[in-house]
Amino acid sequence: MSTHDSATAPASPGSFEEIRQILREVGIQAKENEARAKELSERAEREMAELRAEGDRRAREADRRWTETREFLRRQAEDAERRFRHEAGRFDDRWGRFVESLVAGDLVPLLQARGIDVDLISTRNQKQRDGEHMEVDILAVNGEETVVVEVKTKLRPEAVKWFTEKLRVFRDWFPDHGNRTIYGAMAYLEGGDDVARHAERQGLFVIRATGSSASIVNAPDFKPREFP
Repeated sequence: MSTHDSATAPASPGSFEEIRQILREVGIQAKENEARAKELSERAEREMAELRAEGDRRAREADRRWTETREFLRRQAEDAERRFRHEAGRFDDRWGRFVESLVAGDLVPLLQARGIDVDLISTRNQKQRDGEHMEVDILAVNGEETVVVEVKTKLRPEAVKWFTEKLRVFRDWFPDHGNRTIYGAMAYLEGGDDVARHAERQGLFVIRATGSSASIVNAPDFKPREFP
């Protein structure tokens, strides 16, 4: 029996070689795993970049389409507004001409009943001067007096104010009426009694067109204002 314990016997050279081989294989596998991980990471980054680029492209495309849609809707809205204003203007003009003809047809007896004789009725009187324009709907004239009539589809307070300012410069625009006494009248189809009374307080005749006739609605003792 040997005096040495078999467990302390040195490893054979073959055993060291096997260990070295295993370590080499482990190192090779680690490098392959590292390379594979790098490849997978780079691929993931490329795919993420492509996704981000595609997302940006789609976002830009969506933004472009939304911009085009908004522009299309804006143009459609502007076109609709233009058509509406055009038709509204034509409607107001037709109503204005109707009220004008209605008032002009009854104006002579209406003013005569208020002590103003009428020798001449003229409508749509226009003047151009230095690029500016003034139009007077109706003029009722005799040798000493001129009644300037403004026709409105609807009588509003701001229209009363605007017309009184217009009367203040009437002689400058129509100097052939310069020696006559100038009165003002507002004729309308629709409007509240409060606005009619407001116009009366400004010294204006107030003429209401109703049905197929027109009538002066001022108080019986009304005295018209003479405009400068």
